[in-house]
Formats: sequence, C-alpha cells, structure tokens
Amino acid sequence: MKTKVNLGIDVLFNKIYRVKEKKNLAVVCGGFSNEKVISGQSADVVIQSLKGSDYNIFKVWIDENQWSLLHEDQTLPIDKNDFSASTKDGKLNFDGVFNTIHGTPGENGILQGYFDLLKIPYNNCGVYASSITFNKGACNRLLRHFGVKSANSYLLKSDETYSEEKILERVGLPCFVKPNASGSSLGISRVNDAPELKAAIDHAFIEDDLVIIEEFLPGTEITCGVVERDGKPKALAVTEIVVEKEFFDYEAKYHHKGTQEITPARISKEDYEACMRLTEQIYTWLDCQGIVRADYILNEKGIFLIEVNTTPGLSSASLVPQMAVYAGYTLEEFFSEEVELLLNRH
Repeated sequence: MKTKVNLGIDVLFNKIYRVKEKKNLAVVCGGFSNEKVISGQSADVVIQSLKGSDYNIFKVWIDENQWSLLHEDQTLPIDKNDFSASTKDGKLNFDGVFNTIHGTPGENGILQGYFDLLKIPYNNCGVYASSITFNKGACNRLLRHFGVKSANSYLLKSDETYSEEKILERVGLPCFVKPNASGSSLGISRVNDAPELKAAIDHAFIEDDLVIIEEFLPGTEITCGVVERDGKPKALAVTEIVVEKEFFDYEAKYHHKGTQEITPARISKEDYEACMRLTEQIYTWLDCQGIVRADYILNEKGIFLIEVNTTPGLSSASLVPQMAVYAGYTLEEFFSEEVELLLNRH
C-alpha cells in the first residue's frame, strides 16, 4: 500500500513526464508598433488551432513595457536572459517559438537575432530575410536584380529636405505614400493631386523614419502565400483583392464589408501559375523560412511586386489562413506542420 508521500511522488513524476512528453511552444505576439492588435488576433487563431496538438501552448506578450507570459489568468514576467518564466510549478523553458509579431521587433530581424543567440528555434525567416524584406525599398531593389518588376519609387528620410516637384517627376500622379517599414497598410495614403503630397508624407512619417513614394500601377491586386514543404517552397494559392475604397488600406483589410478576397483569383491560368512560381522563386532568392506572403499588381505589362511579408497576418480576417484552407489544409494541420518544421529546423 502506497503512502501519501509515495502517491505525491507518483503525481509529481507523472506531471513532469507529461510536460517532458509534450514540447513547450511559446506563441509570441504584441510588438512595438500599432500592429500589435492584429498580432494578438493572429496569436489567438494559432493557439486555438493548436489546442488539440501534441504541444503545450503558451501565449507570450511582448511590447515596449513588458515581456509577459499570459498563463492561467496570470501575467508572469519573462526572464529575458534565457526567455523563461517562473510559474507555480517551477521554471518554464520553451522548446520553440511561433512568432506572430507584425512590425518591430518580430518582423525586422531583431527578435530573430535574440532567439538565435539563445538557440531557441522559431517559425519564420532568419535575421537576413526578415530585415531585408521589412525594408520595402531595399527588398524591391534587390529583387530587381533577379528580374522582378516593381513600381518606380522615391525614398525619403525624415530629416531630409525634399522637393515635391522632383518626387512627382519620378513617380507621377496618382501615387502612393507609405512607411518604408510597416505593415497592415498602416500610414499609407493615395495622392491624387500635388497639394496632397506633403500631408501624405507627414502621415507616413508617423509610422516610420523612412518613407517610400511609389507610382500608381493600374491593374488587379493579387497576393500569394508560400510555405516550405519537403525542403522546397510551396505556393498555397493566389487571392484576388477587390476593394470599394481607393486601395487596400487597414480599414479595407480588417473592417470594410465591401472588400472581397477571392480565392482562387479570377485571372488566367497562365498568370495564376506565373504568380505561384514567382512567389516560390522569391522565397528561395531571399532565403525565406516559414509562412510568407507576397503582394502584387497584375496588368498587361506583367506581375509587379508590391512587397514581401515574412510575418503575415494569421487572424480570422487575414489572407493566409484562407489560402491554407483552399489548399486543402485544416488550420490545425497547417500550423502543426509549421511547428514540426520549426522544431526540426534549428
């Protein structure tokens, strides 16, 4: 007959064994930008999808003020020295990280460098691919060397004196003004008349110290998600974006009922396949990992790259989950495969 002490040891042993049997995964969200709300929604979708998986799932919030584990109605501080947390059951270490932070520090390589130093594997691109794709101007210039088309543009620093006339000579009207390093279409304006340009530039500088002004490209807006499977990039689907507003801004993406996201895109079979293959090539050229989405304009002159997103939105209103379902995945299957890849990648 077992004593209470023996029974207590058995319970403790079983508890430790179960924790060791299941790997601990931190789903990291938040960030330092205005995209933290979307990041939190993305994390919730991932966590909900992985509830029945073979992992212990924990939500970690990172912002300018705190790094916290949100666990059992408690907010516990994260020790940045080793990315751990102290719980009532002892020290909690993580076997891997599923990063859903849009913007800095999760999309621009900063957090990736931190996890690399700690040798904690994560789901998305490494430092190089994250930092280069976060800089829209630099990324598009790099990809032009591979023959990827993109709009004519003008790059502007916040402390730089500029001539509105010279800008418009290069990009023409209408044009788009956007933060060079931001997502979810925050800070973007369409400029139809020259007097509107300065206000649009000032608006973009609220989000970033570097602003890119791009020529307007008429055509169909399309986007393509891509992941890694069997060691190779695999495009998921091409989605067509149709908006009632002038362009696909934050409001149109997440709140406007007139926005249509049509999968598969209503384009020719040849253009559809060309977009899929181009997205896979970009994934390879930039040495990407994890889930990536590339946005384009399609017109009679070809496929023009808008930008590459290495931490795309995964909320219920986001594009990649829709593409994954169209490609034949359940979200549980889709995210579970990503977790398996990240745990075996590093």
